[in-house]
Formats: sequence, C-alpha cells, structure tokens
Amino acid sequence: MSGTFTQSTPRPGEFYLFGPEMESGRTTSGVAFDNLSRLLSSPRLVLRPELGGFPPLAEQPQLTVDFRLGNMPRDLEGGFSGYWLVSERLKDVMLEADPSAFEFVECDTRFADGTKAPRYYLCDVVRVLDALDEAGSTLGIEVDEEFVNGKFYSLGGGARLTFRTDALAGVHVFMTPYSYFVVCDRLFMDAVHGTGVSDDPEESGISFIDASDV
Repeated sequence: MSGTFTQSTPRPGEFYLFGPEMESGRTTSGVAFDNLSRLLSSPRLVLRPELGGFPPLAEQPQLTVDFRLGNMPRDLEGGFSGYWLVSERLKDVMLEADPSAFEFVECDTRFADGTKAPRYYLCDVVRVLDALDEAGSTLGIEVDEEFVNGKFYSLGGGARLTFRTDALAGVHVFMTPYSYFVVCDRLFMDAVHGTGVSDDPEESGISFIDASDV
C-alpha cells in the first residue's frame, strides 16, 4: 500500500474510538449506585432512555465509594445503567472541547462513612451524526429492519474507518446512528490529555483507539 491518501482513505491519527478502558483487567471500582431503583421508569431496567439523554429524575443519583468493594473510580468508568461515570476534571474538558456533544448529571457521591467524595457525573454522548464514509471504510455493515435504524455497523474482526469531513465542521465528538461506539478527533484527545488526565488507559480508564486500524 502506498503512503498517499485519498479523501476517503482512513488516515492514522485523525479519528479515534473513545470510551471506557476494558482491556487491563483492573480491579473494578468500588462504587455502588444506591438509589437506582427509585430513579428507574418502569418497565425499563436501565436508567438511560433508548434515544439517549437523561429522563426526568425524581432525585439526585446517589453513589457510595466503598474500598471494601474495589478502587476509587478513575476519570472514566462504564456500566452505570447505560451511562459513563466521569470525574469532574474530565467533565470540565469535555464541556470546554465540545459542549454540545454531552449531557451530564452530577451525583451525590460519598464514601462509606458518609463523608463527601470527589465529584463525579453520569455522562451521555448525545450528538448523533451519519458521518461514516462507508465506501472508504472497511467494516461489517448489517442491514435488517430488526435494527433500530435499519442498519448496524459491526467492528468484529477489525475495521478501518474514515469519515466525511464535510459533515463534521466544528464537531469533535459524535456517535453514528448505526452503532454503539463513540468517535472523537485528535483535537479532543489532545485536549483530554492536556488537562493532566493520564494517557495510560489503565490509570485514567479512558481508551482512545485509532479508528484507521481498530
């Protein structure tokens, strides 16, 4: 393969899959979601609505950090009833870098003895853009009316992704309508690391995977 790129060729270092780190096998965080049952809207089993964002909440989400259960949460942890859990410093850089991409709800976070813990927030990526260049990408594309939007992007077995830059003017973070993965650009990744958040995924909890070689 030559070293030249066309508009529709995946470019290394341009876009990244952004999300919770799940490769290290690190001991789970010792955070318990105390009042989830009071926040759920029957018959749903998770707090996040199907279309994303936050539903009306009867009360503030309450979390307890218990070191008998695990470690202090990192800057980003997944698996909170459909949401990410993010630190205050990560929330701040997210809002500075691309405020329209995210929604947040602050949690009442305490240690097991009842004292206040550092601030953490439930986070959802709410910008959805149909920006993948399918012709220039290599991935599995499944078309079936069973899928929410009639199509699903599969990264199983590896993928090489490129995106239509004309659809991304001023945009740094987004999801596609046909997948569950979040995409960010290099500027966003650099902004996160520029705040002092570690570039070691095991330490920060944040995974950035080059979209040109997934």
